[in-house]
Amino acid sequence: MSGEWNRACGALPASKLRIDREKESGYYVWLQSENIYKGVFTIVMESGKQEEYMRAAMEEAQKAAAIGEVPIGAVIVRNGEIVGRGFNLRETQKDPTLHAEMIAIREASERLGGWRLIGCTLYVTLEPCPMCAGAIVQSRIEQVVYGAGDPKAGCAGTLMNLLAEPRFNHQVPVVEGVLADECAQMLKDFFRGLRKKRQSDQK
Repeated sequence: MSGEWNRACGALPASKLRIDREKESGYYVWLQSENIYKGVFTIVMESGKQEEYMRAAMEEAQKAAAIGEVPIGAVIVRNGEIVGRGFNLRETQKDPTLHAEMIAIREASERLGGWRLIGCTLYVTLEPCPMCAGAIVQSRIEQVVYGAGDPKAGCAGTLMNLLAEPRFNHQVPVVEGVLADECAQMLKDFFRGLRKKRQSDQK
């Protein structure tokens, strides 16, 4: 396979993936690898839908910001329908597991009547952390699309890629950087507001 582009799914680092946006029938992940080949797959997504669903995740993030939570939001889509939504509730509920992705996964599982979220894509405004990446693998989500990267805890390609770990029994292709600037700006605005409030309270 050396030197060839192969339409495939596998346990590969994000650097090995590229998106071919010229395909009218959908988005395809292609990879080049000499040593790893693990099945063939097509990312199921209608062209032009990525930003639409990411904006839905951003709406969830705004709900978090409105109650003083870090603005991170997520939606899960299956067959063009949003089946799960979530936004950060860690501070409000005093629960470290209540990240946007975790809440969206629980809602989708309840709605679909099972823990295997086969055929589902998760859209999230910030790159998943280790906990959420683990839940994504466990729930058998088929694809992750995220907005802003996370240099402190990103486990979908920035610090590591748990979603492509070859020793796991499920790997998840990742599309990164969809509306990244807008997703990052929400976080910047939120933390800027917190700093201003703290400075005001100290006066």
